[in-house]
Amino acid sequence: MLDCREEILHLTKQFVQIESVVNTDGEKTLASSLYSIISSYHYFREHTDQVILQPTANDHMERYNVLAFIKGTKGQSNRTVILMGHLDTVDTFDFQHLQNEACSPEALMTRLQHEPLPPSVKAHLDSEDWLFGRGVLDMKSGLASHLYLLKYYANHPEELDGNLVFLAACDEEDSSHGVLSALAILKELQTKQGFDYAAAINADFVSPAFAGDENRYIYKGTVGKLLPTFLITGAETHVGSCFEGLDPNFIVSELTSQINYNPELCDEAYGEVTPPPVTLKQSDLKPTYTTQTALAAYVYYNFFTHSWSPKEVLEKLKTEAYIAFERAVTKLEQRFQQYGEKRGEAVSTLGWQPRVLTYNEMQELLIEEHGEAFIQHMQAFKNFLLQQEDLDTRLFSVYVVEEAWKWMKDKAPAIILFYSSLYSPRVDLSEENEKEAALLTAMEQAVIEVQPNYPHPIASRHFFPHISDMSFLAIRDSKEDIQAVIDNNPGWGTKHKVSYEDIRELNVPVINIGPYGMDAHKSLERVEMTYSFEIVPNLTKRVIELLGM
Repeated sequence: MLDCREEILHLTKQFVQIESVVNTDGEKTLASSLYSIISSYHYFREHTDQVILQPTANDHMERYNVLAFIKGTKGQSNRTVILMGHLDTVDTFDFQHLQNEACSPEALMTRLQHEPLPPSVKAHLDSEDWLFGRGVLDMKSGLASHLYLLKYYANHPEELDGNLVFLAACDEEDSSHGVLSALAILKELQTKQGFDYAAAINADFVSPAFAGDENRYIYKGTVGKLLPTFLITGAETHVGSCFEGLDPNFIVSELTSQINYNPELCDEAYGEVTPPPVTLKQSDLKPTYTTQTALAAYVYYNFFTHSWSPKEVLEKLKTEAYIAFERAVTKLEQRFQQYGEKRGEAVSTLGWQPRVLTYNEMQELLIEEHGEAFIQHMQAFKNFLLQQEDLDTRLFSVYVVEEAWKWMKDKAPAIILFYSSLYSPRVDLSEENEKEAALLTAMEQAVIEVQPNYPHPIASRHFFPHISDMSFLAIRDSKEDIQAVIDNNPGWGTKHKVSYEDIRELNVPVINIGPYGMDAHKSLERVEMTYSFEIVPNLTKRVIELLGM
């Protein structure tokens, strides 16, 4: 067993003290610091071209990845393992009055001694085995563990039969510009250095799967993530004549009732179930207050997958949207009749009909109706939106759909379904694939060997339950599945693009062996040091060895 606790603790604190909140200059600062640390190692002073500070591509801001690679001297193998992690964190606003101490673990822990805390948190604080602070768990301790191993093999290349690549990516917490930019270098190393990628080991955080869960998990893949978005168009009317129109917010409320927390939309594979979809934003598109109902509204939902393709998700959600729309117009009709009864008036039916289209279906209809004039107009409109650098991909897509709708000849109320953000593919391992089977075997054997050194069970699961850069090293979706993403993302090719075919060409088997702790993305974020600073690096090292390196 490596005696690595104190050095990884030191590195973790060093990284945490550099506040590298996503989409801030802190990402650049930490990347620069990491690059300097690695460049100072004797191995990299002799191999300066093997440490790289890489600017991200197609990004609205300046930030960097840090990559480094070691060529082992033990043998002639081209087998290569990637040690990957991210250097950014979420913001520190949630620390409130303790925000100034959020990135200073010792100062924070001193202040927490005087705060009201749940008993379990207080017990962790009073122990000598838990470290608190923003990023200690997600995931600077994991990054520190990987850096320790990079340094170890830099000092002992004779123990390595093959190659080791270290990747510290920026922007994992938002749009994955980091790992998507790193694909180019990983492919270049594959071509120019002959690297044969046997595995990638991510070091993102792990936590209990349920209350009282004592397991420390290794993940054999990761959940997929989509952002299905709905633009709902209505029929505008004055509020004094509300039944003469159709309020899109009324339809949105039924849509959210149908989709939000719906267990029927949980995806199951290998006996593991995703959380159901949940609303991330819901709003109408009225720019100011008026006494007229809105013309349009939108909503988007988080949607996790284990086995469903983006194409299947569209089909499922189109059905759910139709059900919601039908329920909305039925309920509205009932209320209109009740309103008439109260007024002592005979009323006719309103006659609204459910109507649901995917973005691609609407596009095809509009191109058929308007041809090149529509295509050129929409391209010009997208170029106009691109000038607004602070406009995120989600709103960009909403505005594109809203603009396209103006060209519809039939403006009867409708729901338009599309994807408005990055698709993070689901990843798993199969024993039918030789490389994946070898990684599974190495992982399982490493756990058997290391487990006696730790009191809590080290268990494995198939899907890392959070969005992760692991999604961009391998892909299960067919080209047809990916085409459904491309055809139904209004920002594709302008505001947003991912080279999924580059991912398919790399197709690196990936697992997650990361630090253990609790309350990631919360003010009581903390990491257990024994597992994270001792067991994790030793497990990772043993997997590397058992892969024949």
